[in-house]
Amino acid sequence: MTEQHAPKGVFAAVATPVTADFRPDLPRFLDHCRWLLANGCDGLAPLGTTGEGNSLGLADRRAILDAMADAGLPMGNVIAGTGSASIDDAVENCKAALNAGVNGLLMLPPFYYKNPSEDGLFNFFAAVADRLADRSPRIFLYHFPQISAVPFTVSLTARLREAYPGVFVGLKDSGGDFETTREFVEAFPGFEAFSGTETFAAKNISIGGWGCISATANLTAPIVAKRIAETDPGRQAELDNRIDELRNAISSVHNIGGSKGALSVYRDDPEWRRVIPPNAEIGGKRAKELADELDRIAGLDGYFRS
Repeated sequence: MTEQHAPKGVFAAVATPVTADFRPDLPRFLDHCRWLLANGCDGLAPLGTTGEGNSLGLADRRAILDAMADAGLPMGNVIAGTGSASIDDAVENCKAALNAGVNGLLMLPPFYYKNPSEDGLFNFFAAVADRLADRSPRIFLYHFPQISAVPFTVSLTARLREAYPGVFVGLKDSGGDFETTREFVEAFPGFEAFSGTETFAAKNISIGGWGCISATANLTAPIVAKRIAETDPGRQAELDNRIDELRNAISSVHNIGGSKGALSVYRDDPEWRRVIPPNAEIGGKRAKELADELDRIAGLDGYFRS
């Protein structure tokens, strides 16, 4: 199995701009990826919740990953969303991501049937791992029980890691409780555990975790990178407060619609507001109000105009 770790720090759960027929707008997407990497991101996490990955078909998901690789983006710094409720589709998503050269595979649990047993979940991930056995996959478990209604546990993770050494290497914890992240970090030394919010990024790194994979890092990455690098306690506290304000402002609208809305203002590009149903875009007026609020908190507009 590969020993390549993901970089620590800030990963954006990259938002996916879409066309009027809800297909990936690849030129806009690649431009945004480049901006993220130039403005604080250590890595990219496309095709997750914020990237509306589960609203895209297999072909569109593959097209996004192929476009990233063809554009010369650093695929060794990419953790791609590949989860599905179907073993076959999950494996196909994983193969497409591995073909594109990604560092890791971010996998939701099979989320349709609720209250599955630990044995059932183990068997699902074992089937995926077995079918990818010749590809040296690095799988990150995606703990987001508010959405999937299927949580990951330390017990299940331990079973998977024992049965498949070097395969189940990390976690994205979007549960919102930092103590869950801490539990995984302490249970598995060297486990590449990311928080699902930038609010906990620096704290996570300080206890041996890996940082954050965050929806709102589509906008806040420059500020979060400053916080991780900051050593002065007073300045750390100031940046922590600013990050909290930014996160709360975006989330109060909607992580997907709000992030895309603010991006549409900063990029002077209303096409960016579009989301894939059943999500709904926010209006231009609300997008401008949100962008103005983010500017008041941290002057985010300047990072797009420079």
